[in-house]
Amino acid sequence: MATLNDPIETRLFINGEFRSSSASKTFGVVCPYTKEIVAQGMFEEADSKDVNDAVAAAHAASPAWRDLGTDKRGGYMRRLSQLILESNNELAKLETLSTGRPISQFFDAGIAAEYFAHFAGAGWSAQGTASLNTPDHLNLTVKQPYGVVALIIPWNFPLIMFAGKMAPALAAGNTVVLKSSEKAPLTSLYVAKLIEKAGFPPGVVNIISGFGDPAGAALASHMTVRCISFTGSSATGQKIQTAAAKSNLKHVHMELGGKSPAIIFEDADLEDAAAQTQFSIRFNSGQVCSANSRIYVHESVAEQFISMFRVNFTAVRLGDPLDPATSHGPQIDVLQYHRIKEYLAIGEKDGTLTLGGDANNGFFVRPTIFEGVAEDSRLMREEVFGPVVVINTFSTEAEAIEKANNSDFGLFAAVFTKALDRAIRLAKALDAGTVGVNCTSPANAKDASYGGMKMSGNGREGLLCSLDSFLETKSILIKTARL
Repeated sequence: MATLNDPIETRLFINGEFRSSSASKTFGVVCPYTKEIVAQGMFEEADSKDVNDAVAAAHAASPAWRDLGTDKRGGYMRRLSQLILESNNELAKLETLSTGRPISQFFDAGIAAEYFAHFAGAGWSAQGTASLNTPDHLNLTVKQPYGVVALIIPWNFPLIMFAGKMAPALAAGNTVVLKSSEKAPLTSLYVAKLIEKAGFPPGVVNIISGFGDPAGAALASHMTVRCISFTGSSATGQKIQTAAAKSNLKHVHMELGGKSPAIIFEDADLEDAAAQTQFSIRFNSGQVCSANSRIYVHESVAEQFISMFRVNFTAVRLGDPLDPATSHGPQIDVLQYHRIKEYLAIGEKDGTLTLGGDANNGFFVRPTIFEGVAEDSRLMREEVFGPVVVINTFSTEAEAIEKANNSDFGLFAAVFTKALDRAIRLAKALDAGTVGVNCTSPANAKDASYGGMKMSGNGREGLLCSLDSFLETKSILIKTARL
């Protein structure tokens, strides 16, 4: 186990203070590699009473934070950005211990710091409109914060998700209650210490650890929470949206699951396409919502493409994720590991296993390829969230589009071709929030939006659009006297 410079924080962070849960309930976090409990103490589990306390603290702090102004709010966020950068090594170890992602792949602190640095000044872009079009009136629209917002983040990239939601929510003038995943609360609580060090006013940021039930459910149904941002599974997203509707119709934006297709045409740079697509499904042991888990390759080049894909896909080193030489870590926990094994069994029944499978070693699953799987198989229609890809063939462009869109999900899609006309046609036709042309996930652009269609969610996130997700528009009608 890695040596950490500071003790691991395990308490809840509410109203500027670290405290135990009101019910004195705790839970353990298991390191996916060692299968040992992380930290000497157990993590405090928030219940509905703790959620109420956190929301009350955020509500009390809301007016002062809202009225503080962009410059002063930005000062706190810039200090936090710098503290995150200075804590890179500690955050890397904590993230690896809880998620099992190889430490050599940790880049998250830099991205998290960038989010806070960018949004420190982005509040100035919260602009409205003005109009003299109505006689004897000056009509305005203004953008205002909701008040208290709830953020619920997943376990696969907890630090990036923390910053990607927290930074724009604070920049917009909201106060926040964030619930981390019970599988990976370590970096969220560490950043809580940095928030305390940066001097944020009490109650502006509240961070709780716990489970979807009761903590997440209490946030989703809380009458004081006006907006909720969630990243996670589609099934949980449906529950959150239902709870939000049944409570106070709070604004909800969500980035959910995916079953992202990649389409490889006969004129594509096959070597480049193989390298990119294998990395997409292998990265973070396949535990990425946008991973291209379905690949459709033109029948005329299928054999050549698959041969190149296999070479890259098998060039991994399984092992201790804290070892810089390790390139493929374990699945997050025993539940996810067994879930993937169930899909492996489905794949062997509905198609042909041509590479990989269960590593029979802890929570590891080797990079796995299935071929010839029926389009109506559960393996083709459900999110596996593991390093498991299905490679099928197509003969025509229309067939490729039809197969790619035959999904309840619509997060990311990719097309590899040198024909510009074809690339544009597919970019328009594919049902996905993001379409990559000669590139695939996890590729993204800092100035582009990110989000899904269909069961992959609603709303968009990104440096240029996240702020709007945490603001609502008000019209102000000013009647003027005639001369």
